[in-house]
Amino acid sequence: MRRLLFLALFVLAGAVPALAQDPVKVDSKHYKVEFENSQVRVLRIKYGPHEKSVMHWHPNAIAVFVTDINGKFTFPNGKTEDNSAKAGETRWTPAGRHLPENTGDQPFEVILVELKTPKRKPAAKPASAPTNSNKQ
Repeated sequence: MRRLLFLALFVLAGAVPALAQDPVKVDSKHYKVEFENSQVRVLRIKYGPHEKSVMHWHPNAIAVFVTDINGKFTFPNGKTEDNSAKAGETRWTPAGRHLPENTGDQPFEVILVELKTPKRKPAAKPASAPTNSNKQ
């Protein structure tokens, strides 16, 4: 029983990082970083006809469609959503995990501007009361 528990914990520890994978690292065939700074990361996304990615994660972003697209997203719960857009459209894309697929017969290209959340600075400690060092 103890071995089974350790095996389950090991599998879960390996699965958790896979759920939040960076598309540039896990699918460099389709995702290229064009620009990055402390506030945004700009990705160029290209899929050939009927190509599919792997499950990965994006933060909140703006998608700019360079070409027409016909695609499908598969989500971690197994649900799917068809997706189409025309060249020149822009869309807000909320953060989330998905597995994209080009369901069309033509390649497509998208520019994705991922927004980075600013790192919060720890709250400043309150100033301590001055001490009287002139005690006699």
